[in-house]
Amino acid sequence: MITRMTQLFVRTLREDPADAEVPSHRWLVRAGYIRRTAPGIYSWLPLGWKVLRNVEKIIREEMDPISQEVHLPALLPSEPYEATGRWEEYGDLLFRLKDRRDNDFLLGPTHEEIFALLVKDLYSSYKDLPLSLYQIQTKYRDEARPRAGLLRGREFVMKDSYSFDIDDAGLEKSYQAHRDAYIKIFDRLGFEYRIVSAMSGAMGGSASEEFLAVGENGEDTFVRSPGGYAANVEAVRTPVPDPIPYDDAPAAHAEDTPDTPTIATLVAVANERVPRQDRPWEASDTLKNVVLMVSHPDGTREPLAVGLPGDREVDMKRLNAQLEPSEAEPFTDEDFAQHPGLVKGYIGPQALGTESVTKIKFLVDPRVVTGTRWVTGANEPGRHVFDLVAGRDFTPDGTIEAAEIRDGDPAPDGSGPLSLARGMEMGHVFQLGRKYADALGLKVLDQNGKLVTVTMGSYGIGVSRAVAAVAENTSDDKGLCWPRELAPYDVHMIIAGKGETVGAADDLAVALSERGVSVLLDDRKASTGVKFADAELIGVPTIVVVGKGLADGVVEVRDRRTGERQDLPVAEAADRIAAIVKE
Repeated sequence: MITRMTQLFVRTLREDPADAEVPSHRWLVRAGYIRRTAPGIYSWLPLGWKVLRNVEKIIREEMDPISQEVHLPALLPSEPYEATGRWEEYGDLLFRLKDRRDNDFLLGPTHEEIFALLVKDLYSSYKDLPLSLYQIQTKYRDEARPRAGLLRGREFVMKDSYSFDIDDAGLEKSYQAHRDAYIKIFDRLGFEYRIVSAMSGAMGGSASEEFLAVGENGEDTFVRSPGGYAANVEAVRTPVPDPIPYDDAPAAHAEDTPDTPTIATLVAVANERVPRQDRPWEASDTLKNVVLMVSHPDGTREPLAVGLPGDREVDMKRLNAQLEPSEAEPFTDEDFAQHPGLVKGYIGPQALGTESVTKIKFLVDPRVVTGTRWVTGANEPGRHVFDLVAGRDFTPDGTIEAAEIRDGDPAPDGSGPLSLARGMEMGHVFQLGRKYADALGLKVLDQNGKLVTVTMGSYGIGVSRAVAAVAENTSDDKGLCWPRELAPYDVHMIIAGKGETVGAADDLAVALSERGVSVLLDDRKASTGVKFADAELIGVPTIVVVGKGLADGVVEVRDRRTGERQDLPVAEAADRIAAIVKE
């Protein structure tokens, strides 16, 4: 196949788009792969569409041996999502609409409910299972802040698959089969990735893992240890210290602590005015009590207090992962006005908890174990309590993982200190269990003729996001640089001259096409410099230059990724370039 640049629907840009925040967004727009239609919504141009289809091809080749492809609608009725609770749980992320008869519909963000009902409609016996179905389809989520081009959009292409088994042992096998297929897919896509433990969130289920593309522009933070532990920060569990005897701990006492607007100033005043006998007070000895307002999917709101060591900050992403589908936000001045029992800046455990006067649930960091001694707010302006002992002087309502994770923290499995890295979620596999099957009545007859609930798995890959992830991982300061399997063409041929050069380039392009090599032929009446710049911008892995070398009977071949060049005799060029492509 030969595509001439004079006939290709493309326009390259010399300047970055104004809204581009990350390299993939910048290069995909500048190289003419995508164009913005609205915030978080992009049109795919011919070059981009080819790359997207190549990603889909890889996915299909690895999914077809373990699953069957179907295609379900994107416009969906509300009733199945109401039955599982996700009509409310998704909140503002759902695109909701009504038909002319005032019936509720949504644009599907994911299809667990619809797949479950499809299987329920057609299958009724254990003999029909195990079953796995998948689709590649456009999804919709009303992101509040769509950003980074294809990495976080409102419309996106996703591969979602679902397994159906008679029991948990079957689910384990289906889950492993999908996990193995994902490893093959991501190995072929050609970017660095990590498999990490993750939270199931609104999806539910007993276990889940994420496939993250490693990259500094990723919106997700994950951790890894020398011993092999890896997890999304939301899924990290803090090692819980042993309780500490407190028989000889001093009695709690409130002290004046003026001019202590920060943890650092509080520690300084504490060591000056109320020194410890065994060692100096440290920031980790202070108990910071953060009050938040939690909004639930049904529209109700309630306060929540989180206690954590003063040397840590609340990680809102971690906190909201524990609360999902509810969401927490900082307390406002209006919220404080409605809770006069809280003294802003000096909140202490004695004012918190469901047994307190304020009736505000009080959850603490797992490090706040029985016997630990704290400096914390006295719930009086300008005063703090010293030697407040957990389990003696206050009892929280429970624990919550909300504190930030830091480099050097111990891995939960004891495999060494954690290090932080950034990544983009490219795939997610869930052991859903029976949540959706129970809600929708998906049952089959087992071997004994008894109705049993089917157990499900759910497995997603961001197809359009994969295009951006590869661009993030492989681009350089000149433009895109596609792996061979994803590139829109095998060869980008530049005509660097006139007259017989044009004829020689046409002949070589035809010879390559006859050998199964796809060619993008730059036959524009543009300068050679512009053609070279566009070839590097577009990022086809092999660049062939037909120009002044013809006088010596050679054409130049460049490797876009390494920059290596070689001259090939014109008579051998087609065969040797085809061999390079097929390598």
